[in-house]
Amino acid sequence: MTRDADSYFAFVERIIRRNPANIDLQTAETQNQFEAALEIVLESGIRHLERNKVNFQTLNEVGLSAVLAGFVSIPGILTVINEAHSNGHVDLTIEADNCFPRRVKLGEAKIYDGPVYHVRGLDQLLRRYTTGREGRGLLISYVRKRDISGITSKLRLHMEEVMPFSQKGPCRDATMRWSFLTVHLHSCGDDLEVGHIGCNLYVETAE
Repeated sequence: MTRDADSYFAFVERIIRRNPANIDLQTAETQNQFEAALEIVLESGIRHLERNKVNFQTLNEVGLSAVLAGFVSIPGILTVINEAHSNGHVDLTIEADNCFPRRVKLGEAKIYDGPVYHVRGLDQLLRRYTTGREGRGLLISYVRKRDISGITSKLRLHMEEVMPFSQKGPCRDATMRWSFLTVHLHSCGDDLEVGHIGCNLYVETAE
């Protein structure tokens, strides 16, 4: 079949070349494939926040998450809702449109204020919002302090020392910079992965 420049097939190929993650989100056959495609989209949203951090200095956790939700949403492909309800107001609810089985991801976001505060966010995500039907959980740290790399390393060490909420084993490496994965035994009886992602919002000030 001839695929001229104005054909339907050529149009679809152009979409795939421009952003293959969009297609991967809808055609993922496994949760891992879906997570890999979503990570590409999510990282672009994190980078957007970081590139515009000066403009977002006055925003709180809800405001920052609203910006991220708006940037990551893809009409007809990915719906991201800020402050949706799941046993409380969830910072981010991410749902793939037209996907079977249904793929939903819940995210909690905190302006970083130390490991203890981070674990409180994990508490909300795992013991309040998550029912067990969702995919990998998401915990975003908006870091407005210097040295996000060192902060992430110390946070990871803290998680391995405390092993909160039935954490199973040490933290695992993740693809995105300043991020890692943990696995926890959820009350539903299944293991649940959580991705911990740092967003560098530190702004250098003149002394």
